[in-house]
Amino acid sequence: MTALLTIIILVFILIAIWQMVKIFDLAQAKNENSQIATDKDNTLNGYLMMGFLAFIYIITIVCVVKWGDLPLLSNSASAHGPTIDNLMAISLVIIFLVQIITQFLLHYFAFKYKGEKGRTALFFADNNKLEAIWTIIPVIVLAGLIIYGLNTWINIMGVDESDDPIVVELYAQQFNWKARYAGADNTLGKANVRLIDIDKANILGLDEADPNAQDDIITTELHLPVGKPVLFKMRSQDVLHSAYMPHFRAQMNCVPGMITQFGFTPTVTTEEMRQTPEIIEKVQNINNIRVEKSEALIAKGEDALERYEFDYLLLCNKICGTSHYNMQMKIIVETQEEYDAWIKEQKEFKNSLIN
Repeated sequence: MTALLTIIILVFILIAIWQMVKIFDLAQAKNENSQIATDKDNTLNGYLMMGFLAFIYIITIVCVVKWGDLPLLSNSASAHGPTIDNLMAISLVIIFLVQIITQFLLHYFAFKYKGEKGRTALFFADNNKLEAIWTIIPVIVLAGLIIYGLNTWINIMGVDESDDPIVVELYAQQFNWKARYAGADNTLGKANVRLIDIDKANILGLDEADPNAQDDIITTELHLPVGKPVLFKMRSQDVLHSAYMPHFRAQMNCVPGMITQFGFTPTVTTEEMRQTPEIIEKVQNINNIRVEKSEALIAKGEDALERYEFDYLLLCNKICGTSHYNMQMKIIVETQEEYDAWIKEQKEFKNSLIN
């Protein structure tokens, strides 16, 4: 009933506005209202264009000074990360320069060649030289970026199997991640969502008869040894997800019904990244905010917020449902010795089943 009354009120408001507009139009009908811009109008608009140009440049400078740190162009933790950062930096510089030049020309020409009584506009029906210039230059620039980008992508995706990378499956489902290590044989066992058996704790649908599946290890935390290549095989149980590891400059879609892959070599341990000035400052800022919020919570009789500690994260970068925002898994990059000690503590698939 409340919804119906709200709709009726809104309809009456719209009708009232419509009637007021009609009355206003009738009142203005007898007044002279020329639609032709005068020299005064054109001069005003010309100066407004230059003012807006100044506004654009001022806002750009403020943004660069205040937020131009761009931490995700400086703290990559994978072997291919600096190449990605370099490609991004080149793209940003080109975009920035083109934006400065084109916006200046657009607004300055609108001011310089504003309409004036008695002046006839000079124009060219066509100009082959100009058209060649503004066609060839963008083609060369874009071709360079595309070729560089493709070469970078090919180098990243061309995982060299002779380097004996660690094979890890990333299994996505609403709204969590599981990691499956290939075990001592470094070969993942066969799996299918139709084989999932919750009663037997076969949560990823591994083929229990497959010998390669027996030593697989399923975890809810991703541990990686520093300096060792890792090849990720990705599956999705339900909808389209995207495995995104920002500090490793890695992202790949997880598609139901097929296996995708991505590989990289971690170069910075979690502890080393925690000691970098950028991360120390970030952690301190977050904890200062949490302390302020905790004071208000404690005053209400609620528990204080826990202190934040930096960790690498695996995130979902596709909107996959209501809890998409919280779909993440911690990644720990550690020394080979620490990784070996951790992997020995994990249960193999054959020992994790409930009979």
